[in-house]
Amino acid sequence: MLSNVLKSQRAIQVNIAIMRTFVKLRQILSTHKYLADKFKELERKFEKHDEEIKSIFEVLKNLAFPPEKPKPRIGF
Repeated sequence: MLSNVLKSQRAIQVNIAIMRTFVKLRQILSTHKYLADKFKELERKFEKHDEEIKSIFEVLKNLAFPPEKPKPRIGF
C-alpha cells in the first residue's frame, strides 16, 4: 500500500522488504511449530521409555547385587 500511495522507487523497495520480512516470519513460525510438535512427540516417547529404562536398571541392580538371604541360625 505504501508504494501505491507514494509511487516512488524507494517506497517500492520498502514495500518489497516488508513483504519479504513477513514471508520470512511466516516460515520461521511454521518451522518452530513443526519443531515444537516433534519435541512433544519425542517427549511422549521418552516418558514411556523412562519407565522401561528404570525397570531395566532395577533388574540389573538385582542381578549384580542380589538381596542377601537370611542365614540359618546354628545352635539353640
